[in-house]
Amino acid sequence: MYNAFFGLQQDPFSIAPDPHYLFMSERHREALAHLLYGLGGGGGFVLLTGEIGAGKTTVCRCFLEQVPQGCRVAYVFNPKLTVPELLATVCEEFHIALPEPLPQGESVKPYVDRINAFLLEAHAAGQNCVLIIDEAQNLAPEVLEQLRLLTNLETQERKLLQIILIGQPELRTMLARPELEQLAQRVIARYHLTALSADETAQYVRHRLGIAGLKGETPFDDRALALLHKLSRGVPRRINLIGDRALLGAYAQGRARVDRKTLARAAVEVFDDAHVATPAWRRALPWALGAGVIATAAWAVGQQMRPAPAPLVVGASSHGAAASAPPHAASAASAASAPAAVDAITDAPATPDAAWQQLAARWHVTLPEHTELCAAAPSQQLQCFQGDGGLAQLRLLDRPAVLKLADADGQPAFALLESLDGQQAHLQLGARHVTVTLSALARQWHGEFTTLWRTPPDYASGAAAPAVLQWLDKGLSQALGQPPATARAGSNAVRRERIAAFQRGQGLPADGRAGPVTIMQLGRLLGVDEPHLQEPH
Repeated sequence: MYNAFFGLQQDPFSIAPDPHYLFMSERHREALAHLLYGLGGGGGFVLLTGEIGAGKTTVCRCFLEQVPQGCRVAYVFNPKLTVPELLATVCEEFHIALPEPLPQGESVKPYVDRINAFLLEAHAAGQNCVLIIDEAQNLAPEVLEQLRLLTNLETQERKLLQIILIGQPELRTMLARPELEQLAQRVIARYHLTALSADETAQYVRHRLGIAGLKGETPFDDRALALLHKLSRGVPRRINLIGDRALLGAYAQGRARVDRKTLARAAVEVFDDAHVATPAWRRALPWALGAGVIATAAWAVGQQMRPAPAPLVVGASSHGAAASAPPHAASAASAASAPAAVDAITDAPATPDAAWQQLAARWHVTLPEHTELCAAAPSQQLQCFQGDGGLAQLRLLDRPAVLKLADADGQPAFALLESLDGQQAHLQLGARHVTVTLSALARQWHGEFTTLWRTPPDYASGAAAPAVLQWLDKGLSQALGQPPATARAGSNAVRRERIAAFQRGQGLPADGRAGPVTIMQLGRLLGVDEPHLQEPH
C-alpha cells in the first residue's frame, strides 16, 4: 500500500520467490559453483547449508536454471518421510512407474530395483540423474542411510546418482555423528552459505528497490542501511521483513525517508526480539499506531485506493456477513497481544467444515454450512489443491491452507494455517486463534493440506482451451522478460520449453507442463488477486 507514496511499482521486499529480484552475492556465486562442480563429480553427495533465510533456495533455483539438458532432476520438498515413503517419492519425481500392488510393510526392494533400472537406462542414454532434497536437516538417520545405499548404484565407470542435500546448519552436525561417517565420506563438495556483508546488504536493498521501479532517491540513507545490516545480521529474508515494515512505518508517519528509530522499531515489530533494539529506542518511539492498528489501517487504506472486488457467493448462508468480512482486519488488532507460542495443539475441530468456511472467506467466497469446499470452488473460477509437501511446499505456494492434523488419540482434526514466521505457525482452530511452535505442528501434522488457487479464464473448458493458452503465453512472456508470444512461441513444443524455463526459475520440476503449482506461481508473478500467508503482526 506504500508503493505509490515512495514511487514504486511493486513491493520491493516481498518474500515471494520472484526471479526478477534475484541478487547473487559473491558467496551465493561460490555456493552455486560448488553445486555445479558436484554435478560433474561422478556421484555421491553435495552439501549446501545455511541459516534460515540465507538464500539457499535462491542458489538452488540458479542451479536448476543451469542444469544441462541431459540431466534429469528429482526435487523432494518434504523430507519428513519413512524409507519406503522417500523411495516412493523419488520414483514419483523421476516418473518411475511404481509396482502394483505397492509393497506392504517395510520392504524397499521393489522400489530400489526400479530406481536402479531407471538409472541404468538413463546412463545408457547419456543422461545424468540428480536428486535434490530440501530441508534435509529433517531427514531421519535411517533415511540418510538409505540415501547412502542409493549412491552404491553404479557402473564400472561411474556412480549413477548424484544427491544434493540442502538444509540448515544442524545438517552439518548430523553428518558429523559417528554412525553417519560412511555417508560423510561420500560428500564430494560442501558449502556453508553465510550472511551478506554490510556492503552487500546495501547493494541488495538498492537492487530490490530499483527492480520495484524506484526512480528517485532511496528511502534508506547510508546510516539506515548500516543499521539494517546490523538488525538483519545480513540475512536476506530478515532484510526483506524489516525493510517492508520500515517502509510501512515511514509511510504511516508521512516521511519519505526511513530513519534509524523507525528501522529499529520495525525490527522489534517483525521479530518481537528485545535484543534487536535498545530499550531506550523502544521507549523513544511511541508510534501513534501500534503494529496491529497499522495493519488494520493499511488494509482499510488499501481498500480505498482500489475498487473493491465484487464478493463471490456460493449459495446462501446465514453466516454470509461474517464470512465475507475482511479476513485479517479483526484479528490484526489483537495480534500484538497474542499469547506466546504453545507446544501442543488442542481442541482442534474434528471436521473440516469451519476451516473450509474460513479459507473460503479469504477468497471472498461465502460457503453455506456443511458444503464441501472443493465441490463449490469451480463455480467461482477456483480449484482446490491438495498437497502433502509440508511447510516447504506451503512457503513456496504462499497461501493460507486447511491442515489435516492428528489429535492426541491419532484422530483427524483440522485447522486453518493463517501465517508463518521463522519458528512459529499461526492457526485458527474453530473460533480460536493460536500460535504454535513449528516442532509442535510437526508432531501433529504430517504435511497434508488443502488450499485454493485461481484458474485462468475458461479453464473449466480444459487446460488446452484457447483462452487458457493465451493467458499462459502472455504470462510466460512477462515472467521470462521476453517479447509477446509469436505464432511459433505459441506452438506446443516451444510453449513446453518456455514453461520448463519458467519452472527452473521457480525451483520447480521442469517437466514443461502447466500444472496447478506452475499456474499458481505464474499467477503470483502476474499479480493475480489471491490471498497470501500473512506475516504475523
